[in-house]
Amino acid sequence: MAGLQGVSALCENSNDVFLDVSKLLLTYADNILRNPNEEKYRSIRIGNPTFSTKLLPIKGAVECLFEMGFEEAETHLVFPKSASVDQLRRVRESIAAEREQRMGAGQRASAPSPASPASPASPASRPTSIFSTASTSAQAPVRQSPTQAPAPPQQQSLVSNMALLRTLQSNSQHVLVYENAALQRRAQSCMPREQLQARAKERLQQAQEADPGCNLAEEDMLLLEMLQWFKGDFFSWVDCLPCSQCGGHTQSSGSLPPSADDLRWDAGRVESHYCSTCSLATRFPRYNNPEKLLETRRGRCGEWANCFTLCCRAMGLEARYIWDYTDHVWTEVYSHSQHRWLHCDPCENACDKPLLYEIGWGKKLSYVFAFSKDQVVDVTWRYSCKHEEVLSRRTQAEETWLLHTVNGLNNLRQQSVTAGRKRELLERLLVELVEFISPKSPKPGELGGRISGSLGWRAARGETGPATDPKGKTAEFVFIPTESEKSAKVFHLQYNVTTDCYCRVHNGEEQIPGWDKALWKKESVFRKTEHDWHMVYLARTEGSASGRVCWRVVCSPVGMKIKAVSVRAVSQTFHSGAVRWSAHTTETTKEFPGDGETHALIGLSGSAELVVEAELSGGDGREAWQHAQLFRHSMKESETSSLEILVEMEDA
Repeated sequence: MAGLQGVSALCENSNDVFLDVSKLLLTYADNILRNPNEEKYRSIRIGNPTFSTKLLPIKGAVECLFEMGFEEAETHLVFPKSASVDQLRRVRESIAAEREQRMGAGQRASAPSPASPASPASPASRPTSIFSTASTSAQAPVRQSPTQAPAPPQQQSLVSNMALLRTLQSNSQHVLVYENAALQRRAQSCMPREQLQARAKERLQQAQEADPGCNLAEEDMLLLEMLQWFKGDFFSWVDCLPCSQCGGHTQSSGSLPPSADDLRWDAGRVESHYCSTCSLATRFPRYNNPEKLLETRRGRCGEWANCFTLCCRAMGLEARYIWDYTDHVWTEVYSHSQHRWLHCDPCENACDKPLLYEIGWGKKLSYVFAFSKDQVVDVTWRYSCKHEEVLSRRTQAEETWLLHTVNGLNNLRQQSVTAGRKRELLERLLVELVEFISPKSPKPGELGGRISGSLGWRAARGETGPATDPKGKTAEFVFIPTESEKSAKVFHLQYNVTTDCYCRVHNGEEQIPGWDKALWKKESVFRKTEHDWHMVYLARTEGSASGRVCWRVVCSPVGMKIKAVSVRAVSQTFHSGAVRWSAHTTETTKEFPGDGETHALIGLSGSAELVVEAELSGGDGREAWQHAQLFRHSMKESETSSLEILVEMEDA
């Protein structure tokens, strides 16, 4: 089969799949060889169910047709009169020889010969499970081998169709592992279930107190607790692993071949993280088996979403795995009380913020799919408010073909589903489709404080701020001097990133836990904990071009004004990363460095309010978000404050 890459790829399928598909391929070839002047045998309609469901999904099948000489027209594959019949015969004989060998000694290929009549294969004669059978042998998009020439232009759309199809099949098959009862019990043993459930009850009670009309359920609060636990206590992010010998920094240096144990846990890709001090490479297998991830508890978004979705299913939540073509994955969980699917990103501890990626991160979305045990749904439109732009980028597959393919996957997945469950799935899908019709409008605070959703839902996540107005709109956090601070004529705020707690020094050492609980503004910033390096800091969210945090002090409500301001802040940059610190009044802006020194800021006196702001930007490559950091500090040291704002006041 030298030079016949399509035939070689076809031979990689299982025996049953090969025999079934090769019969169809031989039929196409023999029809032309037997009837060279009949136009109907030179054309295959791409939308034909036999072609689209029995041949298109199979690795190497369409490539064989191209090798025979078929070319792609708008709606058909055609065998032009200028094509080489000798090449067609050569490919046909290669497939027939392999088929005869597989069928066993003494058995001849059942496909008709060129000298005998041939008729198109009947779909009824083919196994109904070929779609799912193929998915086990097509776990990743088609990749060009080093010796294989790029597909000619007329092949590109079908090749991209197949790549997308195999991704859909692979993910649709993979999510079934979350339903394994033994694996769910294993996940349950790793989770503080009683604590999570107890905290969920407390959250629900708080939500109901904040909003007597709250109709949320305990499972809604359980989801929020799980997100917080998973990010804060259970899983850790990996950029580069520490050196396995000295524990020092490493750099990515390509890939390593997977071992037998790596492949056992579905890690077909192994990264090499090189330590220049030890001249040693530390292996980082990218495990795709969620059982192994319960043990390693580390990775990037793929590992996070994979393991978190399993944990949700183990806790009885109805969850599905979300795959984004632009290289991100996350989870959705169905809220029975709200009758809708909720976006959940465990990497960000983000819930119900679907525009996070397009607006916050600047992603150029095209295809986003949801996968559960009994359904595949194109949910792209939930995550975009720029539908026309998204449509212009959806060029990997023809929309009619994509709809047909998704419906085919769902029909197969729901063969054993009860009528009641089918009705429920259909009703949910209709609700989603109505939601998708009208693009969402990004709201202020979409990436920071939340203002959409019910008051109870926002209060449960601590997103309402310290107070709300009578209309239920969220008030952003503003520091107003207390009587103690007014008497001392000093407002002194300290923040410690290690303990993640604020302290109001002249207000009885009042503690405010949570870095974002005392912010006036927050855009695309999160608190990063590096468990491997025992370091903690604030950085902008991955993929965002910039980030911003602001603290605000208003003195006028207590009859005071600013006399003097001193600020001490700590920030650190790498490569081309940048942090810009500034202090604002209504009249003046003063910049200052984040060098850990105390800076007296001249020219701010007489104003009634102060805003201290840090803006993060710049950086290089995939880790650009990490190249501008606020308050970087060792987790082992908790005595030093990372930020101090000192405002001396006088009577207005």
